[in-house]
Amino acid sequence: MKIHEIKEMKTEEIIQRIKDEEKNLVDLRFSHQLKQLTNTSKLKNVKRDIARLKTVLQDRELQTEGSSVKGAIALKDGIPWIKKNENRCCC
Repeated sequence: MKIHEIKEMKTEEIIQRIKDEEKNLVDLRFSHQLKQLTNTSKLKNVKRDIARLKTVLQDRELQTEGSSVKGAIALKDGIPWIKKNENRCCC
C-alpha cells in the first residue's frame, strides 16, 4: 500500500485497516511457525503497511492538536530542533 493511498483514506478507514492488518499479521506469524508460509516477505510488507497507517494517523492527530505545543519539534533553517520552554531557569 502506497502512502498517497493511505492519505486519501478517512480516519475511520485507517483505524479499521490497522485492525485488519494486525489480525493478518498474527495469522501470518502463526502460518510461519507451522512452516506453512512460503513467502516470508509478506510478514515484512504487512509490518510496513501497519507502520505507514499508524504514521499517517499520528500525523493527522498532530495536525488537529496544533503546532504551538511545548516541546514540539520544529524546523529552523531546515534543521529539526526542539522548542525550549523560555520560562525555565538555566539550570
